[in-house]
Amino acid sequence: MTEFLNDYLTEEPDLLPEEETEGQEMFEHFRLVADKGQAPVRVDKYLSTHLESTSRHRVQLAIKNGYVLINDKPAKANAIIRPCDVIRFVMPYQRRGVEILPENIPLDIVYEDDDVLVVNKPAGMVVHPGHGHFSGTLVNALAFHLGLSQGPDAEDERMGILVHRIDKDTSGLLLVAKNPEAQMNLADQFFVHSIDRLYVAVVWGNITEDEGTIEGTIGRDPNDRLRFRVYDDPEKGKHAITHWRVLERFGFITVVECRLETGRTHQIRVHMSSIGHPLFNDERYGGSEIRSGTIYTKYKQFIQNCFDICPRQALHAKTLGFDHPKTGERIFFDSPVPDDMTALIEKWRRYTESGI
Repeated sequence: MTEFLNDYLTEEPDLLPEEETEGQEMFEHFRLVADKGQAPVRVDKYLSTHLESTSRHRVQLAIKNGYVLINDKPAKANAIIRPCDVIRFVMPYQRRGVEILPENIPLDIVYEDDDVLVVNKPAGMVVHPGHGHFSGTLVNALAFHLGLSQGPDAEDERMGILVHRIDKDTSGLLLVAKNPEAQMNLADQFFVHSIDRLYVAVVWGNITEDEGTIEGTIGRDPNDRLRFRVYDDPEKGKHAITHWRVLERFGFITVVECRLETGRTHQIRVHMSSIGHPLFNDERYGGSEIRSGTIYTKYKQFIQNCFDICPRQALHAKTLGFDHPKTGERIFFDSPVPDDMTALIEKWRRYTESGI
């Protein structure tokens, strides 16, 4: 019943594909009811002793990420379990009694050994099955490649192989654990922020500074459940830190490099939008409108051509670094910026050089 718990408890569980964040209704996956004679005990200790093969550390991660409810209220780390309390574990998708079929979908595998696999995901590919995407996902492709399948009574359609996520329309590197030991080790690295993740993004506007840091609580926008926003109140979301550095300027847009300290849903998209520089062609955060430039028809047509060249938010997970879970060796991987973003940047470079 509880083996699936370890598959979600990383620093990344709220980095869900966009399809899975829509509505963000939480669904119960299991529940426990404290005995009438239960002595007061901290929730993390209670769950770690009542769930098989689940450490206290894992339980604390679940609580931190809002997956544990006590009497239908999100549990705090120091919450006390008392007699007849109802403890529920919830996730942002329904349990599904449908077998995930391995699908022979080509994968761009950057690295693979007995413990880990690094894959370069194309833009447009959904990572996890759910909410209308139960086939054609990266998980289906990985199931085929790894020789895994899942029966109709399984509780976890993710099979515990991915340790983080990126949005459907974000391209780039994803890390896969091939066994439980590797998964736990990599999850711990995400938890202590020792995983290196570097992204390349094209954003609207001319950023005058060469580099900077955005630090702010990210929570769901109460006016639009599909969006997130930055709050001053730490109780309204999760702490997030993004470091950015300018790579190239084109007057009306800027190419930046973003390094994540934390992994929140849409973090780079939300943070860059919060400082007035949404990602180019990011419809959800206002980047699919002209945010800077001229009012002339020729310029508007140029921008439309740019949108056609890169028909998604211009964001790529370029670099990934971590300690190998077995050898301890620090290893790094790099993914070239994909053709659509490369063409977009080159088009802006020519536009700027021409002085049009």
